[in-house]
Amino acid sequence: MSKRITRRRTLAALGATGIAGLAGCSGGGNGTGTDGSTDTQADTEASDDMEGTTAGSSGGASGTVKIGVLQPVSGDLQYYGKQALWGFSSGLAYKAGGAPQLAAETGTQTVSVGDVDYELVVRDTQFSADRAQSLATNLVTDESVDMLFGCTSSGAATRVIQTVAKQAGVPLMIGPAASASITSESETCGEQIFRASENTAMDARSGGRYVARESDVSSVYLFGADYSFGRAVVNNYEAVLKAEGVEIVGKRFVPRGYSEWDGLLQNAADAGAEGIVGGFTVATLPNLFTAYLNGEYSYTIFGGFATEITNSVVGSLLQNQLGKPLTREKLDGLGVGPFTTRYHWNQYDNEINSAFVEGYVNAYGKVPDLFTSGTFTAASAIVQAVEESGSTEGADIAGALRGMTVADTPKGTDAYTFQEYNNQARSAMTVANVVPTADEWSDSWGAPIQPSEPVARIAADETTIPADADGMNCSL
Repeated sequence: MSKRITRRRTLAALGATGIAGLAGCSGGGNGTGTDGSTDTQADTEASDDMEGTTAGSSGGASGTVKIGVLQPVSGDLQYYGKQALWGFSSGLAYKAGGAPQLAAETGTQTVSVGDVDYELVVRDTQFSADRAQSLATNLVTDESVDMLFGCTSSGAATRVIQTVAKQAGVPLMIGPAASASITSESETCGEQIFRASENTAMDARSGGRYVARESDVSSVYLFGADYSFGRAVVNNYEAVLKAEGVEIVGKRFVPRGYSEWDGLLQNAADAGAEGIVGGFTVATLPNLFTAYLNGEYSYTIFGGFATEITNSVVGSLLQNQLGKPLTREKLDGLGVGPFTTRYHWNQYDNEINSAFVEGYVNAYGKVPDLFTSGTFTAASAIVQAVEESGSTEGADIAGALRGMTVADTPKGTDAYTFQEYNNQARSAMTVANVVPTADEWSDSWGAPIQPSEPVARIAADETTIPADADGMNCSL
């Protein structure tokens, strides 16, 4: 009871200048994310594949943690929200020693871990910053949530941070929104703003190190989408490549959906590029690949493995170019990849990941995708914070999260650590080749191509923006 009174008093103290007065503010319209997709609701049949974990104790805490969840669970981009919720569900299930239970739908759903009930109030953001702000305001003022989890859109996440979470003093676990600026700029980072999910800087810093240290490429041309995602990819690749002695022979930002690639790709060739980087989502990447595959260029394309939907589109383009079936021999020497990946189901060999993959496939009919390790870890970290603090209060959970090394994650034991200077979790990243989808995964991965087994791993202490770097403008 005291928990609810504390929340009400906090909200009342905000008065006319609080979050309720800002619910209609506009700050740029819909947010932007990392790529887009459509998907149908997967089967949520329960299983016992997560039984046998050592979790289930609440560490002396009891009661309810009420979490407001902000994810897109309808519309063209619903697959993002599904990944986020299914990953979060799997993290709670692992800690409880059971099977994933949460469905990607609005409403209230509860998962119990020991003596603590995690009550998730799920709201559909529809990938809109305006809607996310309004829903977050409602969750804090009317639902009295202890903390928030979301968003998928970086624009929506930024809006919720600035107009709701910071003003109300409510802890917010961002995910899977990936813009590096969320945890690197003073306007958005904060004592109660956390992110377990990997970000665009981690993509680029990992990929840049691989290009510089493991390939023969000595000159690179950088391309990126002209918004936060693409700029973060390009800027971080540029910083790492320059530091490693690789020459940047040009860079260009283009609008999402840009299709006039022949001239730009020729510009990169004329500039002497031995490699190009494409910081794009599914809105632009197919056009780039089509032009590249139809031309004759001697350089290699680098970048990041995205979600199933992007791999479906790119895989189809490769099938059209190379013929069916795709084989490793056809893909070798094509000049496509290897690519970095934040997470895919086959990149980590450990007991936690094995349980995660099996339980996720049985519950949702899909293999865990790009965003799922980060949101699994977000849930795992929240439960660990409750256990370590012995409290279900949002402020106490936030206090325990600061500097935490998360014990149970798909990348292994103790594989994510929240950095004290910006509350961004660092974790290892991998690099993989493009290979045809293996028969064993064809029913749960709907793309013709998939990541290979890892060809390189970048250690956690090398993946994030350092505290003293020019691009780090957050100091908590």
